Formats: sequence, structure tokens, C-alpha cells
Amino acid sequence: MPGSALIIGLLVLAALAFHLGRRRAFAVSTSIGGTKNLHSLPSYYGSLTALWCALPAVIVFGLWLSFESQIVESLVVSGLPEETRALAPERLNLVVNDIRNLAEGNIVSGEVVPEMRAAADHYLDLRRTSAAASAVVVLAVAIAGMGAAWRRISPALRARNQVEQIVRILLIASSTVAVFTTLGIVLSVLFEAILFFGHVGITDFLFGLDWSPQVAIREDQVGSSGAFGAIPLFAGTLLISFIAMMVAAPIGLFAAIYLAEYATPAFRSVAKPILEVLAGVPTVVYGFFAALMVAPLIRDGGALVGLDVASESALAAGLVMGVMIIPFVSSLSDDVINAVPQALRDGSYGLGATRSETIRQVVLPAALPGIVGGMLLAVSRAIGETMIVVMAAGLAANLTANPLQAVTTVTVQIVTLLVGDQEFDSPKTLAAFALGLVLFAVTLGLNVIALQVVRKYREQYE
Repeated sequence: MPGSALIIGLLVLAALAFHLGRRRAFAVSTSIGGTKNLHSLPSYYGSLTALWCALPAVIVFGLWLSFESQIVESLVVSGLPEETRALAPERLNLVVNDIRNLAEGNIVSGEVVPEMRAAADHYLDLRRTSAAASAVVVLAVAIAGMGAAWRRISPALRARNQVEQIVRILLIASSTVAVFTTLGIVLSVLFEAILFFGHVGITDFLFGLDWSPQVAIREDQVGSSGAFGAIPLFAGTLLISFIAMMVAAPIGLFAAIYLAEYATPAFRSVAKPILEVLAGVPTVVYGFFAALMVAPLIRDGGALVGLDVASESALAAGLVMGVMIIPFVSSLSDDVINAVPQALRDGSYGLGATRSETIRQVVLPAALPGIVGGMLLAVSRAIGETMIVVMAAGLAANLTANPLQAVTTVTVQIVTLLVGDQEFDSPKTLAAFALGLVLFAVTLGLNVIALQVVRKYREQYE
């Protein structure tokens, strides 16, 4: 049975368990004078039965998927000829990968021999057997859990307490997974960055002015000594992000103020969805628009006034990126402004202030923490953008503050460094992790600063 069909089956069983548990609660309540004498509402008994049906089955299914591939591959390897099993681990992994690709209909790296075809058929048989066995085991566990919970239902059963405890455990587990996932990402990036700093000095990386990560693969190769000064990348990232925020911050904030304070309900109901459509446009579309429309327009306009404008410029990328992140600033600022209590506005009007004075002196200061959060989200969006920069600003790591020249950003270089046939443990590839670590540290610093600003103004207006 496919995994999706099994999940659907578990959902159907959980719904059935809820119905049976609820009916059981009504049935046992008839002997004690009705549901008012039950410890919990009948819906809690149904929820408890559904949880006991679904959770153990989901855990078993997850464990089965975790170990299925290793067990199936070990069984396939055990059926291979003796000379194949005696290969080095790297060669054996390549053979197993070819068997898996052959079974799935993908391209293999070598000639398909009869032994490999037989192993691929064995692999498919094992996968089918595993799928059928997993369906039987998971459904059996679900039915057993449903039956056990159904039999435990009684007037004294603290169903609400148990349901709330299970939900609390699930919430704690979810938050723990999020924390450990973040920690794992940070540690993995940190480990690879430490390896990079073993090849390149940290001061040369952080304060170097030349970025040319072309490391020689052969000893006789010329012109690929490698330079890993990241200052041009940081400067390009800040330049494009600054231009983008100069576009998005005022337009987005003014749009939010108009929609929240001046626009009629009919106009707001039309204008806000149209504005937020910009957030759903794929970034590659913005990149094409920047490369085919904005960049040539800026270049031709600069030529008319005698300016030397590159075909790919930071100005083109920044302008289009600013248009892209307007909805982030506008939508969040609009929600925050609408959340300001109406009593503050009424008090200001009662003192004789006009609408514009109320907005400037009451609404905006009260909404400032949320507006700062929206701006921070917009800055993070601008710093992390890749496609627009690749298509409109180029890959040239130029150290310049001229928005009419071509520059590149940290995220673009991370993507560039991790593609190609360069060895993974080379300084060129490891430099991507060092850039990611610095970008993470900068983003963390921005979050800390924004948190301090929010805390300061929140204490003032609470």
C-alpha cells in the first residue's frame, strides 16, 4: 500500500475512533444520569480514542520508514555474488546505487549485467513486501490502540486531562524538534566553516578586499591561486538591500497608513488583495523583469545623460527587489496599525487633534514595535534574495558604492560555490559555509537590535 493511501486510511480510522469513543461516552452516561455526571465532555472521550488510534500508528510508521531502506539494502547486498560483496565500501555503495536506479527506472552508471537485473528485481520484491507488511502492522496498531482506548472509557476516566496532556507533549516535542533542527543547522555550518578557516585565515576572509575563489585543482594550473576576501560580497549585499529598503519602506508604510486610516472599506477590500498579489509572484519573474526591462531602461537612461551604467547594476536589482518586498512591509504594518486600540484615536480626537496629527503622534508611535518587526522581515527578505541579483546585478564581486555598477551578494556566491564539480572539501566549496555563518551572525545581530527597540517602545506605550 502506498504511503499516502496508508495515511488516508489512518485518518479514516481516527475519525471512526472519535465517533466510537463519543458514542461510548454517551452509552456509559445513561447509567449515571446523563452526560452531566461524566468527568469530561463526550467529545474529549472521542478525542482520546482518536489519539490512541493515530499516535502509536504514526510512530510505528515513522520508525518503519526510518529503517526500511537500510534493511532492504542490506538484504539486497547479502544476495549479491561474493566478489561483489568483497568490494571496497565506496565501490559497493556505487553498485547499490545502480541497483536502486535500475529498479526505479533511472539511469545507471555502467552496463546492466544479469546479476544487477536480478538484484534490482529482488529490490523491488523487498520493497513491495515491506509496503504490504508496514500497512498491516500500522493498521493493526491503530485498531489495537482504538480498541484499548474504547474499553477504558468510563464515567471516572479523566479524558480531558489526558487529552490536554497528550497535546502538551506534542507541542513540547514540536518545539524541541524546531530547536534541535536550528541547532543542527548552526553546528553543521560552523563545523564546515572551521574547516575553511583552517585553509584561509579568518582576518583575510573578513577584511580582505579581493574575492576570487578559483583554487587550482592541478599544480601546473595558472591563475587560480584563490582570494577569499569577503568585503566586496558584504558591500554588494548591503548596497542592494539598502536600495531595496529605500523603495519598500516608504511605499509600503505609506500604503499601510492609507489603507488603515484613510481608505474606504470598499477600496480597502480591493486594494489590499491586489497589493498582496505581489508577494505571490515568483522571484524568477521579478528577475526576468529586472534583466529585460529595468536594467536596459536604466542603462539607456544613463547613456542619455552621459553616465556609464553597467548592463547589470545594483540599482536595477535593488529597485525590483524593493517592489517585491513592498507587500511584506505594507501587510504587516497595516495589521499592526489596525491593532492599535481605537480608544487612543478617540482620546486624541477628543483633545482636538486632526487625523494626520493623531496618526503621527499617537498611532505610529504605538504601532512602532510591529512596524520595526515588519521592516526587519523585509530586510531579511532582501538579504536572502538570490534570483533577482543573479539576473539583474550579475556575479562580479566589485567593491564599489556606485549603484550603477555590477555587484554580487553573499547568497548568490553561496549558490555559485556549491554548484559544479569542485571537491567538497576544497576551500572554494567550504567558503560557502563561512559566508553562511557570517550571514547568520549578522541576521542574529539584527534580530537582537530589533528586539531591544521593540522592548523599549513597548514598555513606553503599555
